[in-house]
Amino acid sequence: MGISSATWNRFRYTVYLPLYDLVADRVFRPYRRRSIALLQAAPTDAILLLGAGTGLDLPYLRGYTHLTAIDITPGMIRKLLKRAQRLHIPVRAEVMDGERLRFADASFDAVILHLILAVIPDPVACLREVERVLKPGGAVMVFDKFLPDGVQPSLVRRLLNPVTRLLFSDINRSMGRIRSHTTLVQELNEPAALGGAFRVIRLRKAPLSLQGTGVSC
Repeated sequence: MGISSATWNRFRYTVYLPLYDLVADRVFRPYRRRSIALLQAAPTDAILLLGAGTGLDLPYLRGYTHLTAIDITPGMIRKLLKRAQRLHIPVRAEVMDGERLRFADASFDAVILHLILAVIPDPVACLREVERVLKPGGAVMVFDKFLPDGVQPSLVRRLLNPVTRLLFSDINRSMGRIRSHTTLVQELNEPAALGGAFRVIRLRKAPLSLQGTGVSC
């Protein structure tokens, strides 16, 4: 089993589950809220939360009526459903691999990717799947840690990355390199936590009228 495998992710986040909310909520709460506000979705839009964890995004999605949440860790989904029940938020939640989505093409108006692209074993496969299930004109909100586009990781980062990737996440991923394997267009990229090491990014799938024309939206 490779250290980046889906099996390892499921195991380690099951282990982290008791402390997950304490760390992931207290530090990142303002950026989750900011990202969802920038999504600019309508209340009736079909929204997918990919790598939804324990549902820490749900408080900022009150009033939305077509939410779907997936995570690879069953314990995370159980906690998410309990949170949704407490908040009286309707959500369809499933255990699912973010690299192999069991949804039809063009199923969602928007996708939320918070703290997942630096964790998932194959971020390119994940973003390609997001592009596939997104409707033309749909938006993707990303909140995660990335190297600046065009910047190579330092020697220290290269030495540390095998350890951080084993325990938490990859610290040397580039949003530009990941996105280059799709046709998604970057509309917004703003600094977030830790002095801009984390970013809030909005991507857009071309409207149907522009697909196949070579024209960017």
